[in-house]
Amino acid sequence: MTAAAWTTLALLIGMFLFLVWNKFPIWLVFITTITVAMTLKLAPAAALLKGYSNTGVITVAALYPVAAGMYSTGAISLLSERLIGLPKSIITAQLKIYVPVSLASAFLYNTPLVAMMIPAVRDVTRRTGLNGSKLFMGLSFVTLLGGTITLLGTSVNLIIAGLTNDAVASGALAPIKTITLFDPLWIGLPATLTGVVFMILIGSRLLPDRSKTRTGVGTRTYRAEFRIQSGSRLVGSTLDQAGFTNPTHFTLVSFSRNGSSIEPKADIKLKADDRLTFVTPADSLPGLWTTIGLVPAYATSMNSARHEHQLVEVVLSARSPAIGHRVGDLPLPDSPYELMLVGVSRYGEAPHEPMKEFRLEAGDAGVVEVNDAFFYENRREKDFIMSKRLEGFRVQRIDRAVIALLITIVMVVLAATRMTSMLNAALLASLTMLLTGCLTVDRLWRSVDWQTIVVIGAAVGLESAVTGSGLAKYIADIFASIGGGSPRMALAAVYLGTVVLTNVISNVAAGVLMFSVAVSLANGLGVSFFPFAMVLMSGASTAFINPAGFQTNLMVQEPGGYIFSDYARVGIPLTAVVGLVVLLLAPIMYGL
Repeated sequence: MTAAAWTTLALLIGMFLFLVWNKFPIWLVFITTITVAMTLKLAPAAALLKGYSNTGVITVAALYPVAAGMYSTGAISLLSERLIGLPKSIITAQLKIYVPVSLASAFLYNTPLVAMMIPAVRDVTRRTGLNGSKLFMGLSFVTLLGGTITLLGTSVNLIIAGLTNDAVASGALAPIKTITLFDPLWIGLPATLTGVVFMILIGSRLLPDRSKTRTGVGTRTYRAEFRIQSGSRLVGSTLDQAGFTNPTHFTLVSFSRNGSSIEPKADIKLKADDRLTFVTPADSLPGLWTTIGLVPAYATSMNSARHEHQLVEVVLSARSPAIGHRVGDLPLPDSPYELMLVGVSRYGEAPHEPMKEFRLEAGDAGVVEVNDAFFYENRREKDFIMSKRLEGFRVQRIDRAVIALLITIVMVVLAATRMTSMLNAALLASLTMLLTGCLTVDRLWRSVDWQTIVVIGAAVGLESAVTGSGLAKYIADIFASIGGGSPRMALAAVYLGTVVLTNVISNVAAGVLMFSVAVSLANGLGVSFFPFAMVLMSGASTAFINPAGFQTNLMVQEPGGYIFSDYARVGIPLTAVVGLVVLLLAPIMYGL
């Protein structure tokens, strides 16, 4: 092995150790590695920086606003709400969550998708009493698996496809057919279905009965009154279908229509402007507030959209002019506040009288929906004291959900039919999200995870050093000798190496570093690189063993109440089962 290869190996080991140490930002570790490689002339500067002009990397950046548009308009929230409903058992919940989410992750980035689904799954567990620890880990795993179905599912797929096309264009690889949107499907879909079945039949049995469902809002009990919004999906559904008759987390104590009280029977069909009164612990109140179609019954006119509002817990000041007035008298004349009263509590308990008749006293607690102006108007705490923002809760905007969904569908169709490139389709979709009001300019810019783009670009550049120094060929020769010159054994070695790396460093870095080795193996064995590209994509998304292996694993750790060993207990057998499916099918479906 040459001195350059030894130096590159030492540099990669150092980078690996710093990534595992986790004391510095990932982007800083990668940029430092690129800088050292450039200083030591392990590859030309242009080659080390080629990642930032790579079409795959730019496509990744262009897809972030598309995902943000789907997120901010509530398109996914509406779909998930209609598909999931209120399942009666864990298995039903898993089927209703895992199947649509895994399919959605084939076309949407898994991180924003999981971010959108966590509140929905948490709401299901609150309303049904199902154990969240049986659902959240599977949510992360099936999105990772679903991302292997198409090129759009995860950034590493686009990067591997881009690197492959570049290698063919430069002559580093023998010509193969261009990797298209649905090429990964032939192993990605079977692997995903296998993973879904595993999580339902085996994975949930391996998981503990442990879930953190409390929000940390407080221990008060509130009386809260909502009305049914006209045109919402709640209109026409029964109280039972809407999930309002479950006594586990809240109690429906009153139901009225046109000013007349009606016994809240489970089969009553809801109509617009019906009023529902609940007695609920503080930690269940935000879940009711975020239910699409429920609006607080007592409100002032607000000159801002509800998706811009926040939920705040306040205590009524002794100086407040509202003292002595009934809730039904609000808002008072000349009140400077724009707010919606969600719930009231006295001495930590829910009042017994109807909210309309409840007379306010100093020290009464309330949960109110406010806009940003509230914090300025109440800056001296003249009327409300102990204001506390309830972080993490937002009313989902849905006014442009259909538009965002149509834009995404058109993008997929354009790319799938090759009417334009994936990059062009993504750029057009991002621009259309902006022009149709699904995103603002500021939101579009902030939606791009620039640190991730820096890491991906640097990882692509490092591939030049690994290849140019001869290190990739040396590792490939070792793999080939261990496998006895068998293409199937070489394919298995590439897959296993990628799986190991993706569980300890980023999936893009794992895929890119193993890409160079895979190219050398395919060239040395004289076989098509196509199946190697496919198993690279699959292996880079098999981050099931380590919670830090992928950000979605970390995102579900807190709501699921998981510890490190929970991931290994489920992830190791899942990795083995999925790997078996991939390695059996790849040579058959893609030829080797």
